[in-house]
Order: sequence, then C-alpha cells, then structure tokens
Amino acid sequence: MSTAPNRRAVAAILLVPLVAAFALWAFAWPASRIAPRDLPVGVAGAAPAAERLEQRFEQRDGAFEVHRFADEAAARTAIEERVVYGAVVADPRGPRLLTASAASPVVSQLLREAVSASVPEDTPVRVTDVVAAPSGDPRGSVLGASMLPLALAGMAAGAMVTLMGLRGVRAAVTLAASAALVGLAATVVAHSWLGALTGDRWTEAGALALTVLAIGSAVAGLAALLGPRGIGVGALLMVLLGNSFSGVTSAPELLPEPVGAIGQWLPPGAGGSLLRSVAFFDGGAAGGAVLTLSLWSALGLAVVLLARRTPTTAEPVESRPAHPAREPAPTG
Repeated sequence: MSTAPNRRAVAAILLVPLVAAFALWAFAWPASRIAPRDLPVGVAGAAPAAERLEQRFEQRDGAFEVHRFADEAAARTAIEERVVYGAVVADPRGPRLLTASAASPVVSQLLREAVSASVPEDTPVRVTDVVAAPSGDPRGSVLGASMLPLALAGMAAGAMVTLMGLRGVRAAVTLAASAALVGLAATVVAHSWLGALTGDRWTEAGALALTVLAIGSAVAGLAALLGPRGIGVGALLMVLLGNSFSGVTSAPELLPEPVGAIGQWLPPGAGGSLLRSVAFFDGGAAGGAVLTLSLWSALGLAVVLLARRTPTTAEPVESRPAHPAREPAPTG
C-alpha cells in the first residue's frame, strides 16, 4: 500500500496547529504590546509653561514625539491636518487638552490619562475634541472592523481571477470593476446605513475601491508568478499580516516596532489610514497611503497584464480511422 496518503495526513495534522499558532501570534502579540512609541503630540502656549509640559512628555523616553506650536490655533490646524494626534495648551487656569477621537479613540483616551497623571490631583484638565468621532461609531468599532471584510473581498477577487484562468486586459478589468462595486457597497453600508463615516461619499468609495484593488491585484499578481500557491502567499500578506499589523483599531504608533511601519506598507494598513483621512479630515495626510495603494495596484496589474495565458483546452485533433480500408480481394 502506498504511504503517500499517510504522509499527507501527517502533514495536515502538523500544519494546521502551526498555522493556528502563527495566526494567534500575528493578531494577539501586537495587541498585547500596545503602548505609545514616538506618538506625535503637540504643546502650545507661552514658553515657560509650554516647556514644562514638553518636559513631562519627554520624561517618558521614546513614547512621544513632541511638536511645539505658537498658540492654540496652530495646534488645532496640526490636528486637523493629522500632523499630531492631540495637543496640550498651556493656560493660566490649567492645561487644556485638544484631542481627535476620529483619528483614534484609543489615543484620545491615552492622552487624557497621560495629561491627568502629569498635573496635581486637584487640577482639572479641560478636554476639547477637535475632530470628534461620528455619533454612529463613537469608539471607532465599525471602521476598525471594516478592514478584514475588505481584505477578504480583495482576496476573493484575486483568487477568482486566477482560478477562472483570466489574464491580460480581461483580468485587469475584472479586478477593477469588482473593486469599484465593493467600494460602492461598503460606502452604502458604512456611511449611509451605519453612519460611521462622515466625509464625501464618492471619495470614501474611491478610497475603499483602491484598497480592494490593491489587495486583489497583489493576490492575482502573486498567483500569476507562483501559480496557485501565490493565493496562499497573498492570504498570508493581506489577511494575516496586513490586517493584524494595520493598526486600524488603535494606531500604528501604538504597535510594537517595526510592526506599525510594516502595516502601513501593506494595503490593509494603508487603506485604513486613507479611509480615516478622507472620512474625517478632508484628505489630510492621505498622500502616503494613496502612494502605497497605487504601487501595490500598479505592480499587481502589471504582472497580470504581462503574464502569459495558460491554455485551458487542447486543440482538436483530426480524427482518423482506426484501421486502413482494405481493398476487396480479387475473385476467380
């Protein structure tokens, strides 16, 4: 009896726990190490008081990246342009904290705790939410949960193009059309129904479509280069690493290094940052995310367009008689 089936069974028994352990590491380890790492914050106000606030932030070595602003107006502008997550304004009546819960509810709460711990207990800290999260999603749960469905949609598009044997222009058009429809459908759900997004609907649909296109093109391109195993590589990059390293549920600066930076170079992380920018900040700081998603899309589509089409059907073979015709035997 052949031992091949037994070997395959043993390989499956060993492979499944390894995949489960890797997935648990990819999702659980970054979440268990959340802490500020060079988190951009601002300090504004008169020099003596502002310097004391800056020193308090710098006492936590490596946790915050402090930006100095002349006044509150400049700090508000920096928050709205996504230069900093928040700012502390030195005031004679006590420090005032400017936050942006739309950028990250987790960071907003972290800044509240950090500023409250740095002042005397009897000193109140006034908080102003400059760019508040929408009432339909005050904790950012909808936006944080949106990246996994988008990653799965991109995976499905890339896998279907591969399994259906599409190549060239037809494959590129299929990927682009499916991404556009996913972007429109996701915008209807997240913006119109759930009220989790508050920006321009068409801009949000474009950001979502670009994210799905980047993922689908990458998967299809990997499959064109590596064959069906490229779909598995795409799932590893986009679903396991890309989604877990995206920082959408918290912030890239809260994840362990270099996880946060890696996540922003993968489509799910870049797509989450782009969606925040266009939904709440009028496109502020969206250039890097657009560039990342465009590069993934362009490279994936280029490979799909240049890949040679594999024949799916054999050319018909001219039928011939099984035996040559025999001449009749002479008579007499």
